[in-house]
Amino acid sequence: REILAGLADGTIDLCIGTHALLTEDVQYQKLGLVVTDEQHRFGVNQRAALSQKAEDPHMLVLSATPIPRTLEMALTGIRDMSTIDTPPEIRKEVQAYVLPFDWGMVRDAILKELNRGGQVFFVCRRINEMESLAAGIRRAVPEARVISAHGRMTEAESEAVMNAFMEREYDVLLCTTIIESGIDIPSVNTIIVYEADKFGLAQLYQLRGRIGRSN
Repeated sequence: REILAGLADGTIDLCIGTHALLTEDVQYQKLGLVVTDEQHRFGVNQRAALSQKAEDPHMLVLSATPIPRTLEMALTGIRDMSTIDTPPEIRKEVQAYVLPFDWGMVRDAILKELNRGGQVFFVCRRINEMESLAAGIRRAVPEARVISAHGRMTEAESEAVMNAFMEREYDVLLCTTIIESGIDIPSVNTIIVYEADKFGLAQLYQLRGRIGRSN
């Protein structure tokens, strides 16, 4: 209530929020600039909802994977576009390999990461496949400690799993696409995407961005 009042009377200058900022009960005294991160997660109507809360606010949208409509507008000159092409100096480029699925390859990839002191994401699409995949990982790499995470877990369960993984109690996190954004674990530098051909290109690009986040 205090935040809503502050936005309405102008005593708050900058508000960082989720989709909640789009709802009808949020009013702004003078909305001048909207910065949208992960732009591909917002629909056209959602962005329009913010525009309607003010008289033509400036819009700055950020994304590693711009949606086709926005990209077209940028390439045709309707919108201005700038790109950040230079990675941080300490970063090494992520190497991507597209291969037929093979448990021997999975073992080699996981062991290579473990031997350099890192951790691994193993991503699959379906929750009902996770039990058999976890058993497969344990058979292929018995020395690796495996834990699972997916969207049907409660908030408390998810938090417990992620904390245990971040504390390095486990080596491999078997998960669905819940890690697609907002996850920053510098020790994870290998990701295995199971049935990658069934994912969208933007999804794969976002997943690839979860690794190689440190030196």
